[in-house]
Amino acid sequence: MATHRETLEEGCFGITFERKYYERSGTFIKRCLRPKEFRTGYHGLYVPRLRNERLKNEAASLRYVKEHTDIPVPVVYCDFEDDEAYYLITEYIPGINMADLEDEQKETVKAEVQRHLRTLRTLKSSRLGGPNGIVIPPYRVHDLTKQDVWTLRESDTEEYVFCHNDLSQHNILVDPATLKITGIIDWEYAGFWPQSFERHFFERKGPSAALDGESDDSQELLDFLKSQEQVR
Repeated sequence: MATHRETLEEGCFGITFERKYYERSGTFIKRCLRPKEFRTGYHGLYVPRLRNERLKNEAASLRYVKEHTDIPVPVVYCDFEDDEAYYLITEYIPGINMADLEDEQKETVKAEVQRHLRTLRTLKSSRLGGPNGIVIPPYRVHDLTKQDVWTLRESDTEEYVFCHNDLSQHNILVDPATLKITGIIDWEYAGFWPQSFERHFFERKGPSAALDGESDDSQELLDFLKSQEQVR
């Protein structure tokens, strides 16, 4: 996450090409950039896709997981839009990234992650997408297509399970003393999907996408998504 100290407001600790992040008095604030804040990269002006919808989906997903499971996730205090920026305000979760642990310590954390994944798989739906109806495919699929709006068929059975879809080591916070997970964060891409969508990216360092030498399922997932589109 890049930071630009000369442009940071009080409490803001980081800026990316899509978000600003704040920590104030035990509260964590994530908001999307306003159009006037969009930044220029190597390929010109970067316009974030689904910048509001992803935060709306994260807020709904956090509330849903908090209500239906014992998985440690931040409490959502509120979410709202103001002046072309969407805000998600939650409790601040202490801990260090799983990525910063020693390999031996990570094995303990992985066992807890697996337990939480089993819990997520008990949450089922006949509809694809988030609990509020917003469809945000996993990043590795989202990055493969320019399509942002999906109208999908409902299944005859509750065959889809709840997936985090961005379960990298950087999104798992851990108490370094006890090695207990204090919070699983960044649920922007979460929702009800086939179980195969939930790749175990937490097994190694790196992003929630295939690295060199790993099998890449992104095209297969995109093909599935297109196969579920309603015929207009």
